[in-house]
Amino acid sequence: MNNPRFWLVIPAAGIGQRMRADCPKQYLRIQGRYLLDITLSRLLDYGRFDGCMVALNPQDEYWPSTEASRDSRVSTCIGGRERADSVLAALLALGEKARREDWVLVHDVARPCLGREDLWRLMHALADHPTGGLLAAPVADTLKVVDRTTGSVVGTQDRSRLWRALTPQMFRYQALVAALQQAEASQQPVTDEASAIEMAGATPQVVEGRPDNIKITVPADLAMAEFVLGQLARTEGSD
Repeated sequence: MNNPRFWLVIPAAGIGQRMRADCPKQYLRIQGRYLLDITLSRLLDYGRFDGCMVALNPQDEYWPSTEASRDSRVSTCIGGRERADSVLAALLALGEKARREDWVLVHDVARPCLGREDLWRLMHALADHPTGGLLAAPVADTLKVVDRTTGSVVGTQDRSRLWRALTPQMFRYQALVAALQQAEASQQPVTDEASAIEMAGATPQVVEGRPDNIKITVPADLAMAEFVLGQLARTEGSD
């Protein structure tokens, strides 16, 4: 298909229990801005998207106070209990606009440190790929296999072929809808979009991304994200 369009999907219906905060982690602040607003602006300002769908918790009371809520490029829908449920809900909400062969980029709301060059490289590298793929980073640490009962090391994992899955993950609209619906129907656990695509029999492509594209999960991650964002502001601002 000629000139497929690009859509952005942000699952943001989680409640962030591991952050031990008074609000969902997407509404924590870095330098006075909501995490959600930082994440959305970094993608929408640097990528050529035809629209964005954010999946929200039905009890979300913070959204109206965000910058994104006043952005004409952004629409919202009700998400689900799990990440895959929210992504599928957002895709279906785009159904009247998105075409089968359009590209969808799904990005974690808690990854505000996406580098501009990584986003551009992902979109360019996969533009003609039949399946799509994801940003990922090679594993640098030595990985131990541990017995959960005793805490004892039972082996060392070969890391030469292991990569950390990052986001965005970029796939064709209809293929991703079908893969997520198939996983839901068979009750297969889906931890990211690439795993659903793999279960459907396709092979995603890896595009190497920056290892500091971190996901904010615990309180200590906020300080690291603030540092990385400062570094990005200096390097990207000097281009």
